[in-house]
Amino acid sequence: MDFHRYAIYFTPPEGEFAALGAAWLGWDVAQGCAAAHPEVPGLPAPVAEITETPRKYGLHATIKPPFALAEGQTEAGLIAALERFCAGEAAVTLERLQIAALGRFLALVPVGDQGALCALAARAVAAFEPWRAPLSEAQVARRRAGGLSPAQDALLLRWGYPYVMEEFRFHITLTGKRPKGELPGIKAALEGLLLPLLPRPYEIDALSLMGEDAAGRFHLIHRQTLTA
Repeated sequence: MDFHRYAIYFTPPEGEFAALGAAWLGWDVAQGCAAAHPEVPGLPAPVAEITETPRKYGLHATIKPPFALAEGQTEAGLIAALERFCAGEAAVTLERLQIAALGRFLALVPVGDQGALCALAARAVAAFEPWRAPLSEAQVARRRAGGLSPAQDALLLRWGYPYVMEEFRFHITLTGKRPKGELPGIKAALEGLLLPLLPRPYEIDALSLMGEDAAGRFHLIHRQTLTA
């Protein structure tokens, strides 16, 4: 399959959480296909509506945000680079994950010390920079239109994305933006659905190379274990 952008994500290992998370969002990145939504009682809107915005990305946390390949770089080179990077990095153990509101959407976020995870993400952003094509002026303008702080603008120009390095916040997105009054009900339903499947502590054990297809949906290309 031809991909026009790539990204480095954390995707959960194969298992109940990954399968149910894919069904909740309606897109399975590992299989590269739509997934049937589960029946979830007590929601203020249909699952398909709640998850429409994040669906195409699948169940993931962004580490190196989506980028076009730089001239002369290849997918095979990216896979080899991911293997080398992960061979030199250790897994990160988090106290646990919890569901929280980030503005008007819900996500799984870490509880406790996140220093090692943020450092891993920062090293990944820098390590894969040689594979990223520079942003066009139009792309920069689109990002700026959303409103950025001076620090975020500087990160956008240096790394192609404003929410990396010191602005990074690990999160696994579960919903699109919803009316604030809906969030407590959706959160309660998701806590009953997903939290029983999450181990405590929770381990970030691998990084995944993802590809974006012509329809804007992301596919798992290669998941590499952190082995240092």
